[in-house]
Amino acid sequence: MEPPPDRRPDSAGEAEALTARVTVAANGTVTAWNTGAERLLGHPAAWALGRPAAELLAEPPGPADLARLAALTDPAAVSRPHGTLALRHRDGRRLDVPVLAHRRTAADGTHDWLLIGAVTGRRPRPEDEELLRTGLLQAPACAVSVYDTDLRLRGSTPAGQRLLGLSDDESRGLRLTDVVGLPVAEETEAHMRRTLETGLPCHLENHARAPGETRGRAWSVDVHRLESPDGRILGVATTGHDMTEEHRARERLQLIAEAGGRIGSTLDVTRTAQELADVVVPGLADFVSVDLLTAFEDGAEEAAAGAPLTLRRAAHQSVLPGVPEAVLARGEVDMYPEGSPAAESLRSGRAVRHRFDETLIAGWIAGDRARAARIRDFGFHSLIAVPLSARGTTLGVVVLVRHRRPDPFEDDDVVLAEELAARAAVCIDNARRYTRERGTAVTLQRSLLPQRLPEQSAVQVAYRYLPAGARAGVGGDWFDVIPLSGARVALVVGDVVGHGLHASATMGRLRTAVRTLADIDLPPDELLTHLDDLVARLAADVDLPGDTDPADGVGDGVGATCLYAVYDPVSRRCALARAGHPPPAVVRADGTVDLLDVPAGPPLGLGGLPFEPVETELPEGSLLVLYTDGLVAARSPDDDVDDGLARLRAALTGPADAQPTPCDLDALCDRILNRVLPSRPMDDVALLVARTRALDSARVATWTVSPDPAAVADTRKNVVARLEAWGLTEASFVTELIVSELVTNAIRHGEPPIRLRLIHDRTLIVEVTDASSTAPHMRRARGYDEGGRGLLLVAQLSRRWGTRPHAKGKTIWAEQEIGAAE
Repeated sequence: MEPPPDRRPDSAGEAEALTARVTVAANGTVTAWNTGAERLLGHPAAWALGRPAAELLAEPPGPADLARLAALTDPAAVSRPHGTLALRHRDGRRLDVPVLAHRRTAADGTHDWLLIGAVTGRRPRPEDEELLRTGLLQAPACAVSVYDTDLRLRGSTPAGQRLLGLSDDESRGLRLTDVVGLPVAEETEAHMRRTLETGLPCHLENHARAPGETRGRAWSVDVHRLESPDGRILGVATTGHDMTEEHRARERLQLIAEAGGRIGSTLDVTRTAQELADVVVPGLADFVSVDLLTAFEDGAEEAAAGAPLTLRRAAHQSVLPGVPEAVLARGEVDMYPEGSPAAESLRSGRAVRHRFDETLIAGWIAGDRARAARIRDFGFHSLIAVPLSARGTTLGVVVLVRHRRPDPFEDDDVVLAEELAARAAVCIDNARRYTRERGTAVTLQRSLLPQRLPEQSAVQVAYRYLPAGARAGVGGDWFDVIPLSGARVALVVGDVVGHGLHASATMGRLRTAVRTLADIDLPPDELLTHLDDLVARLAADVDLPGDTDPADGVGDGVGATCLYAVYDPVSRRCALARAGHPPPAVVRADGTVDLLDVPAGPPLGLGGLPFEPVETELPEGSLLVLYTDGLVAARSPDDDVDDGLARLRAALTGPADAQPTPCDLDALCDRILNRVLPSRPMDDVALLVARTRALDSARVATWTVSPDPAAVADTRKNVVARLEAWGLTEASFVTELIVSELVTNAIRHGEPPIRLRLIHDRTLIVEVTDASSTAPHMRRARGYDEGGRGLLLVAQLSRRWGTRPHAKGKTIWAEQEIGAAE
């Protein structure tokens, strides 16, 4: 008995009866039996449930049958095994039934198998060929065209006819290049000819606007050769699938990926805005403008509520050269009127999309003649306005316009514009915050550097300071020129490890400490020792819990390098010491360049190691070049500090007649920077160039004083005579008092030898030196004290005074203003 003939089911229940569904548990018993299984084998569900599935076989299972059944019920088998089973009908007939098996897993982890077989319809029917042919020809999304061996079009599906814009009667007998006058038709026909000749199918993708379409589409086209059953070549067929949405999705993803790589390459607000504009055009729009609220230019964190929406044009871009659509130039300020899409987007904080034929847009255009002219001249038809928002703050607005693309913006375009604007807004906000913080750091650092160099006669000085590039941030490089007693001068260059506000603040503290230590006339090595202790204490303070701030560069400790030099124009000798700092360069009068061999010493803050000073003679006119390591830093991975030092020597080397004159030290600084520095330095650079001077021996007078109080009178006479020779007679009275007090103190409290020296420089300097290391101190004498008023008197009569220690003894000095006397 054959299964009942195929017929259309009249209900869902009858449709279920056309498919036999049997569930077999892991132990081989039947656990489910539907009406289709009953109709196929004749057994009701009450009989089948709980029975071994092997009883359904037509014959007692042999080894082959058991293997086939095991293949259908084996948990380790493939997920959907299939095969033909010989089953026994209730009336005894044998039925060979194709069966599909689906392995299923329940929530409790148990497994079973669902066996499925068709009750009817397994044999081919005469009408199946017509059904298949009609289904293929009428497939709505598949454009199929058939060509003969001459590549003449013989017929197309309805989708193919719509794509070509012609019916079969209108296009039959024509070639594809005749129907579609586009380069893509020539490319497709070349692939068709190759497939016709070789039999190899090919696949190609193209994007074009077909004659029957109003907008471009992306198509995935397969070309294959048609052959008869006996092997005759009949022609070729092309099958095109509309991949427009997939193509657009890929373009959007590619645009987002491109934006991730291009937007935010620097920490510059304007450049970041321009990078956004360059990505959007032409990938999404024909014209784009990026405007930022001016309320943030003064460092405000948010715009004032109710304030006018005044914006500055940060960037724009167009598919047309010169961006002729722009109403504003970059950097100009304007206000978007209320009712405009940009104002609506800024007020609402969300993206808006409009057509230019809308009533809202027409009202806005009527009130803005300049923009109305651009819209009319260039044919704007669609617009998106997206706010630039980051961290809860609206920074500006991006306006995207189409006028060359015929298709307007869609919802997916709005989503893409929002994604790009969100990425750019974070980068712009980062750049804005960095610019503000960098400006603060630069202002702080420049305020801590010398605002003007002090007047002194020992050296002529020129300097340069360059902050680091944008990514590195402001560092802690500094320099200083400090006048010392005895017409001497101290030259200092230092570098604090790290960048940012913390480095600038640390630099200010160290510069103040150096000036304080220099004021007590410590020699270079002792000064660096005291500075080393200070840096160690600062590092200990930074390492305290709660003091770390990775964003400010704090938490990595405090370290610094320093070079301290003292030049004496009377003896023309220079004493130097350095703590981990690059060595200074000296340019002699004959043009030769030397790097002074000053022991490097450890960087400041390490402690425990001494600093070794070096003293050298610098003839008058010598150039002493001090700098930070940013000047000679490596330019590339293959470069090192020695290469930077070689570039510095080359920039300084030259014949004597080519050396800069005293008025050209600034030109020398520029020459050094141009020849030594890379185009984009990655670290701060401080450069200090000093030309040494020598004080005329005729302006220095020295006497050895006998340790006898009676020698004071003779000393005063010698001083008065020398002041008369110098034309400083009016300063004689004050100078006599100072000399008397200082010499008398040296005789009473010091040790021989005692020397008196007068220096006629910008000031008149009195120096008394003795061999005692006991330093005097000023005090206020009581009413009946016989002494104690000497140093107080000296302090009142002189501009400044102090004590300078030596290896054996000390020098007490005092300076007087002599401008009025001269």
